[in-house]
Amino acid sequence: MEHDIGNGFPRDGIDFLRELRENNNKAWFEANRERFSESVQEPARALVRALGKRLEAAYPPTAYDDRKSGGSLMRIHRDVRFSRDKSPYKTNVAMMFAPKGGKRMEAPGFGLQITPEDAGFIAGMFSFPDDLLDRFREALEEGQRRAELESIVTDIIGKLDDDGGYGAYRLGEPDLKRLPRGYPADHQAARWLRYKGLVMYAPEMSIDVLCSPGFIESCMVRFDRMAPLWKWLMGLGSIYAG
Repeated sequence: MEHDIGNGFPRDGIDFLRELRENNNKAWFEANRERFSESVQEPARALVRALGKRLEAAYPPTAYDDRKSGGSLMRIHRDVRFSRDKSPYKTNVAMMFAPKGGKRMEAPGFGLQITPEDAGFIAGMFSFPDDLLDRFREALEEGQRRAELESIVTDIIGKLDDDGGYGAYRLGEPDLKRLPRGYPADHQAARWLRYKGLVMYAPEMSIDVLCSPGFIESCMVRFDRMAPLWKWLMGLGSIYAG
């Protein structure tokens, strides 16, 4: 039977993530695997469905996939091959909603991450594929397109949260310390040319709100406010646009 997420994310799921942080090893996880399934994984899949249906309807071609692995929901296992931290499990629940047919982190989309402390939200693209990075930089050369981007970002950042969260909307930090080769230091789009992906962060949602009825609406308020940036990115002519 599918989990009912209408009353909020289960508090035991938050407790599980907190306890996993203190017991990040295979023995503890295996001993608590059933609890993980009931209090974390199944509620997360229900949340993928609830938010996915809303985002799919409001912002096509955004799609969702509620599989336990390989869909919108990020896997719980960490890739430790190149990390000094060999902890085998993530202590958060993350999901990404993007158009079908491409990599989740390389397409315009919406994301949510639940930690033991709060829930975070993003809209945008973490990394431009090479062809889209070229289109992004070409758009920055166009005064009207650049002005649209600046207006969108200013408008989003200037709106304070008023629906149960805290903090403020903010744009991610630039990826490059200097402008790409071939661009003068005083280029009119210098601020934007240092980005190789463009992501907006929404105010975090408190655990009390996350674990209460009606929290889906609070999630959508955040996504709706950041959607103009998503639309601008889709307007670059992404190969995922339809």
